[in-house]
Amino acid sequence: MKKIILSALSLFALTTFAEEYKFQNVIDLESTPVISQDRTGTCWSYATTSFLESEIIRLTGKQIDLSEMYNVRNTYMEKAENYIYRQGSAQFSQGALGHDVINSVAKFGLVPLEAFKGKDDSEEKHDHTEMESALKGMADSFAKARKLSPKWRQAVSSVLDVYMGENPTEFTFEGKKYTAKSFLTYTKINPTAYVSLTSFTHQPFNQSFILNIPDNFSNGSFYNVPIDELIENIDNALTKGFTIALDCDVSEVGFSAKEGIAVIPSEEDKEKTFLKEIKPEKTITQEFRQQEFENFNTQDDHLMHIVGKVKDQNGNFYYVVKNSWGSGSERVGNNGYIYMSVPYTKLKTISVMIHKDGLSSKTKSSLKI
Repeated sequence: MKKIILSALSLFALTTFAEEYKFQNVIDLESTPVISQDRTGTCWSYATTSFLESEIIRLTGKQIDLSEMYNVRNTYMEKAENYIYRQGSAQFSQGALGHDVINSVAKFGLVPLEAFKGKDDSEEKHDHTEMESALKGMADSFAKARKLSPKWRQAVSSVLDVYMGENPTEFTFEGKKYTAKSFLTYTKINPTAYVSLTSFTHQPFNQSFILNIPDNFSNGSFYNVPIDELIENIDNALTKGFTIALDCDVSEVGFSAKEGIAVIPSEEDKEKTFLKEIKPEKTITQEFRQQEFENFNTQDDHLMHIVGKVKDQNGNFYYVVKNSWGSGSERVGNNGYIYMSVPYTKLKTISVMIHKDGLSSKTKSSLKI
């Protein structure tokens, strides 16, 4: 009898502890609808373009669907130049980073989706598999040549024209004619207003450095701050109405697009109950974060867009992260958004991009921004 009572009490304790997530909105900033990057490795453009779309809403009140592929097409040319001039000793792939979009915007401007779709009208989805292979083969032949052909740019551009289309020289938007540069002016986006923060101990804090990760082909610089300060800046930006572009690792067992959750459970279980129920999470230190980076357990897998904040019934906070894997399918739940816990964000964030005005006064002062 005593054993039965004890078993019943144990079962009661387990069932009362197992709490399914119930979320309450804390901050909900305006953003454009979730879309899919399809069969491309261009999350960097989808995330950062979504970030710029929210910036346009903040700056002008207008919701504009920008062309992600316009940034991609122009960045491919930059990647090809870097790869060829380095004689093949560089990264050439579909990947890049958020600052590559900002670099493209500064150099080539912006266009709406209706002006440049980046694929043929007969194609249902984007697929860069064949195009990447063709570009890589061409880039390799130029990189290994004894003498670089003066026509290499024209050759690479012609491949991009075939697969993605020619860059528009002029287009009409809402009854007015624009170039990509004049449209950039219309959106009020200032490419110099954005900064990237990271947090690693192999470089001094409160200084900028080139983060040596594979997709940083353009040698972009990042301001280095302690991880708690990076989180403080995410919170500060959201509170002030600024969204954030996020580069992070999504390879953890606690990341689930299907469940729309990202957590770092203190204890793993085969059933992955932590994806559906509130469980204790690991305490993330600067040292553990660095260790996971140097073990290559944390890498720059994926870029997304932080657009808000929620909390569960126990008072734990999560960032609302807009993904680019579509929504409504069996593999993608929560309408295409991920609720990312603070511990997950602290451990798995590679970098964030924020408007300067979204930074805390402490960080502005220490970085002399």
